[in-house]
Amino acid sequence: MKCEIIGGEKVLIMEEYPMSSVAEAYRILRTNLQYSSFNGQYKVIVITSANPQEGKSTTAVNIALALAQAEKKVILIDCDLRKPTLNKRFNMSNSTGLSELVISRASKATIGEVYNENLTVLTSGRIPPNPSEILGSKYMSSLIYALRSVYDYIILDAPPVQVVTDAQVLSAKADGTILVVKAEVTKKSSVHNAINMLRKVNANIIGIVLNEVEKKESHYYQDIEEE
Repeated sequence: MKCEIIGGEKVLIMEEYPMSSVAEAYRILRTNLQYSSFNGQYKVIVITSANPQEGKSTTAVNIALALAQAEKKVILIDCDLRKPTLNKRFNMSNSTGLSELVISRASKATIGEVYNENLTVLTSGRIPPNPSEILGSKYMSSLIYALRSVYDYIILDAPPVQVVTDAQVLSAKADGTILVVKAEVTKKSSVHNAINMLRKVNANIIGIVLNEVEKKESHYYQDIEEE
């Protein structure tokens, strides 16, 4: 699965710019994902990148929104327990979240905050001293297992692969991993290294998203109108 995301870094693109070429790119990504997981094999999906600031959280947010707009039940989880961002993107409190849930073994039935009818967001919570251990815990595995019966898609926003081991830990628990690459910024060596690191834990890399591709003018709709 390959997809190109055109344009610069924005936040809730699917809601703020629904008619943009960027939003359409996310809809294409959604379609590719749905067809790839037609038999339900790609339900838990890790979104990561090789390095920081390459658009992995923006991609996670907008693919979650795109799936929710297609009437799929989605939970988006901020698994970046070192530099969380989803609470800011959705203007939610981060006083409690994934880290508190795992540490306290809280009820799985009442997790996250409902953003809209089809999308629930679970923020990271307070930054713990042992993020990798939390994400690799048996309770985290049981949490993901329980969420499978509630949601059509579980989107895990993970830290960059080359920075910490967290993305590898999560990818080992997921059905598929999507690697986000920033056009003209991410080095080819970084991409290869990230892929090799993910393969070491038998991660199922189901696609690469090329982020911030230079926009090209399309005359498709204009040509149709002139016919």
